[in-house]
Amino acid sequence: MKKIILSMAAGLTLFTASGLAQQPASEGSYQLQKTTKVGGEGGFDYVYADEDGRRLYIARSGPSPRVSVFNLDTMENAGEIAMTNARGAAVDAKSHHGFASSKPVAMWDSKTLSLIKTIPIDGRPDGILSDPYNRRIYIFSHSAPNATVIDAADGSVLGTIDLGGAPEQAVTDGKGHIYVDIEDKDTVAVVDANTMKVTAQYSLNGKGGGNAGLAIDVKNHILFVACRNPQAMVMLDANDGKYLADLPIGRGCDGAMFNPKTMECFSSQGDGTLTIIKESKPANFVVEQTVKTAPGAKTLTLDRKTGKIYLIAAEYGPAPANAPVGRYENRGPMLPGSFSILTVGK
Repeated sequence: MKKIILSMAAGLTLFTASGLAQQPASEGSYQLQKTTKVGGEGGFDYVYADEDGRRLYIARSGPSPRVSVFNLDTMENAGEIAMTNARGAAVDAKSHHGFASSKPVAMWDSKTLSLIKTIPIDGRPDGILSDPYNRRIYIFSHSAPNATVIDAADGSVLGTIDLGGAPEQAVTDGKGHIYVDIEDKDTVAVVDANTMKVTAQYSLNGKGGGNAGLAIDVKNHILFVACRNPQAMVMLDANDGKYLADLPIGRGCDGAMFNPKTMECFSSQGDGTLTIIKESKPANFVVEQTVKTAPGAKTLTLDRKTGKIYLIAAEYGPAPANAPVGRYENRGPMLPGSFSILTVGK
């Protein structure tokens, strides 16, 4: 596959003939290294790597809702946070407190996995972010309140934030700014972490929409906004929201991560692809590789210590007759024991 390059310095944009169509798998240094079938019944959404505690958290829904925990290095089962109906999890590295985007929010000791307490909140918890800047946990909801802010040290609720729309993924620059995908408005909300107020809304200006993945290059102040409609990664200046560039990605994105060591952004898609975008100076971007993963592997997490990317997926049976078409494909029920953790690396 030909590389897709954007050169901001020259003001030129070069695309392959496929435009914003689904990108086929391409050769490169990254590959799907391992598929670990861990099984377990129930749905799933976000996956989270606690790189300091060396654990991987996966929220599972269904008859036995829980947060499943695995050893990040071996993928062996490390325990669970039982009776927790969540969409995602996050850990505060200093207090060693873990949190789930559940209702009520579950708070646990990340070393022992013992439950500390539950925290009543409103809304419909979905995304979650741990911000080391002032050690706060953000629980995001598509309904009001859009964000609930929790003190990571003691689990107290500090307040709520009206983000002006339905939030998806969020990132922090570690310096007092939170950036949040607003999926139904095609914008990125900027939040002051000190005042818990929205200070700006960055528009995607028609370059992308349905933005569900978000990553940040903190050093160079660049936001990577992964969009579903059209299927594009839109790069914005984190300082003022200025449009920088856009590149095609796969279909059904639901997560993005940036590795500052390699200057690469990773976007996971439900169509079974992982798009890797390389950033080089002066602010050039290229679709470096598209890795074939597995259908439905729409969310991801990055272990920054090893550079490995982890995704989650399962196998499904044939769809029943006249079944409605889903977001990614028309599929039947999950096959028992098929839930898997996918490891991508060099």
